[in-house]
Amino acid sequence: MAESFSVTRRFFDDKNYPRGFSRHGDYTIKESQALEQYGQAFKALDSGERTPVTKEEKDFVAFCRGERQPETFLEKTWHKYRSRISTTKRVYTLSGVVGTDNLDDFSAE
Repeated sequence: MAESFSVTRRFFDDKNYPRGFSRHGDYTIKESQALEQYGQAFKALDSGERTPVTKEEKDFVAFCRGERQPETFLEKTWHKYRSRISTTKRVYTLSGVVGTDNLDDFSAE
């Protein structure tokens, strides 16, 4: 596996994790390290920019295409990352206008 997922630089996602993976709280220390160390390779394999060479990379690409479920730690970590960045955060608010014309509805008789 030493030759699998080899990259020359670390992976950072400043858009979704501006303080880093480990400081955000979504990932364990081991998952954060795996994303930083192999994330560039994961992203390139997932998008098709990189051709898989080893069996691990070919299995990873099959997982990315939806041909099989994530089985290895690295596949599960990338799956978790993709699911976290693809979900939209919903914000719920309560708002309304209080009018003076409805005061008669609550008057004591």
